[in-house]
Amino acid sequence: MARFVFGWPSHAGHVWLYDSRLILVEGLAPIDGWAIAAIFAKATGYGAALLAMGGPLFVLAFPSSSADVRQLARKIAVIAAFVGLVVLALRFGIRAARISGMGLPGAFDPMMLGFVWDSPLGAAAIWRGAGELLVLALLMRGGVGLWAGLIGALMIAVSYTFIGHSLGDPRWLLASLLTLHLLAAAFWVGALAPLRHAVGKPDGAVLLHHFGNVASVTVPLLIVFGVIFAWFMTGSLSALLSTAYGWTLLAKLGVVTGLMALAALNKWRLVPALASGVRAAETHLRRSIQIEAMAVVLILLATATLTSITTPPVNL
Repeated sequence: MARFVFGWPSHAGHVWLYDSRLILVEGLAPIDGWAIAAIFAKATGYGAALLAMGGPLFVLAFPSSSADVRQLARKIAVIAAFVGLVVLALRFGIRAARISGMGLPGAFDPMMLGFVWDSPLGAAAIWRGAGELLVLALLMRGGVGLWAGLIGALMIAVSYTFIGHSLGDPRWLLASLLTLHLLAAAFWVGALAPLRHAVGKPDGAVLLHHFGNVASVTVPLLIVFGVIFAWFMTGSLSALLSTAYGWTLLAKLGVVTGLMALAALNKWRLVPALASGVRAAETHLRRSIQIEAMAVVLILLATATLTSITTPPVNL
């Protein structure tokens, strides 16, 4: 039976033992309980950030949608902003525990927490925390709350340019690509629950059709920005196929491809069927949107893995 055993880390990565053969996996950091905790905390934080950003973007893009659909988008964004603030604090403890090597005591050690605060994560936390607080302004009715939420959404997106793989060169281009990529992704992710709620509404087909038209522009941009960013991180096809970063990125792209197929099915088949009054279309659309949401969870986990335990080939 095949078995995998992690070896001691080196600057090149980890050595895996597979059927008594040594295989070098470049760019893979040590995997322990704290690394796994970091992955799940990051994935949760990413999801909360996308939903917090997506709410005001949805309300801005579809002002003529029914009041309860827009209210749902606002409510989800506010809850996500609260969750994001909690996860942000939690990540400080996890980061302190990982870099200290002390385990749980390190998560509460003032000196280690100070190191984390003085790192790029501290600057990112200021921007993200402020952005999520501004998203809470969606609780207010009217344009002031919406515009505060939109500014907050932009601040949340920009906060991710202070950390992670976007710190490489060319800095300005990577930061711009990541910001636009996140905003496009947030628009899509933030729309899933409101769109599912709108399926059974009298104007649901119109809203879904309108969303499909907007998404036909934003989704290609999402893909283009992501592909360019990934190219800067990998640098070559061989690096994509021979590193832990590349393998995880390919897994993410596989899920994204499936997500694109579902979106195309919704736009070209299920939404027209709903508009035509086909009864089964409503059930199929709701199920399709649920599957999209599950695919997004997988993408978030893959992204969190990319930024937690793998190193881009260009940085090896």
